[in-house]
Amino acid sequence: MTEQTARICILGGGFGGLYTALRLSQLPWEKSQRPEIVLVDRDDRFLFTPLLYELVTGELQTWEIAPPFPEILANTGVRFCQGVVAGIDIEEQRVYLQDGSELPYDRLVLALGGETPLDLVPGAAEYALPFRAIADAYYLEERLRVLEESDADKIRVAVVGGGYCGVELACKLADRLGERGRLRLIELGDMILRTSPDFNREAADKALADRGVWIDLETNVESIGSDTISLLYKAQVDTIPVDLVLWTVGGRVTPVVSTLPLKHNQGGQLVVTPMLQVVDHPEIFALGDLADCRDAESQQVPTTAQAAFQQSDYAAWNIWASLTDRPLLPFRYYPYGEMMTLGTDNATFTGLGVKLDGMFAYTLRRLAYLYRLPTLNHQMKVGLNWIAQPLLELLST
Repeated sequence: MTEQTARICILGGGFGGLYTALRLSQLPWEKSQRPEIVLVDRDDRFLFTPLLYELVTGELQTWEIAPPFPEILANTGVRFCQGVVAGIDIEEQRVYLQDGSELPYDRLVLALGGETPLDLVPGAAEYALPFRAIADAYYLEERLRVLEESDADKIRVAVVGGGYCGVELACKLADRLGERGRLRLIELGDMILRTSPDFNREAADKALADRGVWIDLETNVESIGSDTISLLYKAQVDTIPVDLVLWTVGGRVTPVVSTLPLKHNQGGQLVVTPMLQVVDHPEIFALGDLADCRDAESQQVPTTAQAAFQQSDYAAWNIWASLTDRPLLPFRYYPYGEMMTLGTDNATFTGLGVKLDGMFAYTLRRLAYLYRLPTLNHQMKVGLNWIAQPLLELLST
């Protein structure tokens, strides 16, 4: 390929991939240097994952948190290709899709995210539900609707994993199910939210207690059945009835990435330089969940949406710099704080010297995420809807 027809292939349309594509389209390319930018994702919609929990309670609608890629990328010059990546030839610099098509590249961005492992205990793959994608939220909604329409007096739900996803999901489910809900949060360690600030952990403990969520600490899942879950606690196995099991534990790199002949860490992540380039392959950039990254100050970068959002800006700049003979910039991660939703109209925020919980933190979280939505056009549509919805509800009463 010539410089005039350089192609940048971005695999994965999450925070890392989509925002890299958008930033690349905004950089000051000279007409003779402007490359073709192709974004590949298996789904037709971008998902703003931190707001996925709001679908459980009906606080938000799908269009607000999952706009279609063609809508987001309109008038950007970025070409969207819906497809599943079947393989990557790093020597020939080609991407192969499951439909048989091929995409040669001059620069490759790997931002495929991770996947929830459901093969860690017997029965998990058959009976447990992950909560990572929009399809997971749809399937959960279907299961909840069937349970809510049943004659069952109580709806028994087990959420495996006391990390951020498990805690947020448990609070939302408790609010949705109300008095009919019987929820338990199962955590292998001796506390929930081990990596979270104390303030957030204490707020989460209170939110779970207020909602009657039972917390099983130092408890291991032995197996999952069609309507049971077996728990190991202090060398004793207890099998209890359950209507629904949500699995939020762990994450791993997709096989198409973990099998590449590149440098990986023990967890299968790609080892990248502070410039976000894969070691020994400067034409390949990796970010988000699949990247083992230390920034310019040698601090380990967490695999969070916040970090991927920041990485996307540097990845775009460094790709542009590498194609226009400019110096690359080492990534510098800045932790802006941590936000969690803890049910309807409740959240917590810690960061920038501030500690908040309750309704004010809930509002701040909403505004912060509104600002992070991918385009100004979508921000305005969602923001106006958030303003108009309470007014419409008031007028209808």
